[in-house]
Amino acid sequence: MNRDQRITRRTVLATTAFVPLAALTAKAQAPATALAAEQLKTLEAFIDRLVPSDENGPGAVEMGAATYIDRTLATANAAEKPAFLEGLAGVESLARSTHNSPFAELTPELRDELLTAMENGTAQGFPNARAFFNRVRRLTLEGMFSDPYYGGNKNFAGWDLIRYPGPRLAVAPEDQKMSTPPKPYRRSAYGNQTQTR
Repeated sequence: MNRDQRITRRTVLATTAFVPLAALTAKAQAPATALAAEQLKTLEAFIDRLVPSDENGPGAVEMGAATYIDRTLATANAAEKPAFLEGLAGVESLARSTHNSPFAELTPELRDELLTAMENGTAQGFPNARAFFNRVRRLTLEGMFSDPYYGGNKNFAGWDLIRYPGPRLAVAPEDQKMSTPPKPYRRSAYGNQTQTR
């Protein structure tokens, strides 16, 4: 695969400016789930290649983005669950037809190859690949940077990565000085909650 075609952590993180504020402050969700174990495994293999762990910190899987996506498909985004499941099935079908293996069992390089084809719209036999790729990327970013209450952003790792100190009701004068970075608040807008799967 050409180096210029690879999906990089930097490319994915550069799109964080487009994560809507609503994703950070939307109404609280119950910890319901939508995906079966095999579907979750495929999703985790997918988002692990979008934002892998590296020297800058944990990746999407460690930040709980898959948990966020699973929960949102069971609640706020339940209407898109059938299309999302169809997309995951398309990823599996593409992996099996191209490399005769489940997507999660492919090497990182082969997963990158398939994801690049999906992003470019050149994935054979997967007509909605580009739209599905973009939707998973968007939901992954929401999961990485949303309030931990929703299942993602475990241990506030996403907020730490972008140096977001957290929601505050009041800010002291010393916190308003531009000479020092704000101290992390490390609290959910819904209390000190970091739910786990």
